[in-house]
Amino acid sequence: MSFNGWTQIALFMLIVGLIVKPLGAYMTRVFNGEWTFLSPVLRPLEKGFYILCGVDAKKEQHWTAYGFALLAFSLAGFLVLYGLQRLQALLPFNPQALDGVTPDLAFNTSVSFVTNTNWQSYVPETTYGYLVEMAGLTVHNFLSAAAGIALAVALIRGFARQSAATIGNFWADMTRAVLYILLPLSIVGALVLVWQGIPQNLDQYSVASTLEGAQQIIAQGPVASQEIIKMLGTNGGGFFNANSAHPFENPNAVTNLIEMVLIFAIAASLTNVFGRMVGNEKQGWAIFGVMGFLFLAGAATLYWAESSTNPAFAALGIDASASPLQAGGNMEGKEVRFGIANSALFATATTDASCGAVNSMHDSLMPLGGMVAMFNIMLGEIIFGGVGSGLYGMLLFAIVAVFVAGLMVGRTPEYLGKKIEGREVKMAMLSILILPLSILGFTAVAVVIPQGLSSLANNGPHGFSEALYAYVSATGNNGSAFAGLSANTPFWNATLGIAMWVGRFMFIVPMLAIAGSLASKKTLAASSGTFPTDNGLFAGLLVGVILIIGGLTFFPALALGPIAEHLALQAGTLY
Repeated sequence: MSFNGWTQIALFMLIVGLIVKPLGAYMTRVFNGEWTFLSPVLRPLEKGFYILCGVDAKKEQHWTAYGFALLAFSLAGFLVLYGLQRLQALLPFNPQALDGVTPDLAFNTSVSFVTNTNWQSYVPETTYGYLVEMAGLTVHNFLSAAAGIALAVALIRGFARQSAATIGNFWADMTRAVLYILLPLSIVGALVLVWQGIPQNLDQYSVASTLEGAQQIIAQGPVASQEIIKMLGTNGGGFFNANSAHPFENPNAVTNLIEMVLIFAIAASLTNVFGRMVGNEKQGWAIFGVMGFLFLAGAATLYWAESSTNPAFAALGIDASASPLQAGGNMEGKEVRFGIANSALFATATTDASCGAVNSMHDSLMPLGGMVAMFNIMLGEIIFGGVGSGLYGMLLFAIVAVFVAGLMVGRTPEYLGKKIEGREVKMAMLSILILPLSILGFTAVAVVIPQGLSSLANNGPHGFSEALYAYVSATGNNGSAFAGLSANTPFWNATLGIAMWVGRFMFIVPMLAIAGSLASKKTLAASSGTFPTDNGLFAGLLVGVILIIGGLTFFPALALGPIAEHLALQAGTLY
């Protein structure tokens, strides 16, 4: 570890912190239907969409109708994307004349992009033509991110309203998220990325002659437009198989910083939206503080793990310590353009925020470094998390935390003036526990049957970690992977696709039920017996609840994978 590395991490968090308040204020105005500086241009377009689709934006929905609209929209998106992939060979803008995609891969990819996961069991540049990339994958990067933002706003309304039967209008919330937030930021951001050297064209792949006289195919295409929304919407799916380690997706240190900031920008700012809409910005800062603390703890641990010398090298007498001539630490799988500090920071941010983009290979992380990335997702993608999903996931843990606090003092728990009763706690725990059910259940099957084991590149603890990470990533709607797993098989495509559905929609439905229940309640005035939820004490309690639930649930699995691998590596018995 170095002073320079810590400076870069501090600079990243400073930029994110400076973005939170202005972007949060803007998004609050958008979802309250108030006038913004973009309204003169976008308000007529917004109304045009409502007229075209027959939507009455002023007619709000009960939580069941809100949820049904989301599910119906997601199903329609899944079918359209599936059809585009299967019919690819017949479609235009396919200069490489790529064939249609197999049924199991088309299923997996459609689920992946509809659920904001962007798990990729394929090599993008040799699988999809430009039309599928643009009209299919990139469009769903916008829509799935917008749906997540809309759901977070719906839950916020549940806390902010009283004696209400509705939580907003899904169609209006999603439309505004795309038009006023995602699209303007993506247009400006894509132009910046093009300026920095990221391609944006519809040309055929270039063929270059190497110094040895061989022919090399250089893939290109509409990269910048997908790159910007994959980061801003915490989608993560790369235009290239190497993702953000590829120089056409991430050319230099400037784009690397921009992309990392984009991963956190909206998710972090939604904490400010929460504070503003419930009438107390300190509530939002308390949630931001919890997210920030967990992020820094993970980043420090991962940075330390990757800066340490690999014991296997030390046993061979190899000097891997930092010096003027070498970076030191574990440089396997990392881009020399970014080094250990930026690789560790990127790996932490992308697994905290359900983004899944990578600028280094997670399969090459040291065992404890890989464990940090895995544990970030295991916590439910609540450390900033996906756009929207991180906030509503964190608020479910907040409900559990105030319930625990209520048990401690022997009184009915309250959060933001709303009594937290049995219904809310049951729904919160149902959402939280559905994740380990999917993760541990599918992993247990995959590591004992031939269809699962045949795709693993490694035996022992690391092979177990590859399988575990896959289901953690799929269920957590992250999309990153331990790349030793060859997942493009019927078994893995099907089971990972199911895990993505479970992690997105079986988590969302109980959450919307909580939003509807809270909206119907009256807001109670604070009293001398009210437990404050906007200070450090509550933040500490919330951190403790998150770590205890995560630790008790996943420690046995982690002990079989990265912890066992770390101990074996230290003992010199792994290699």
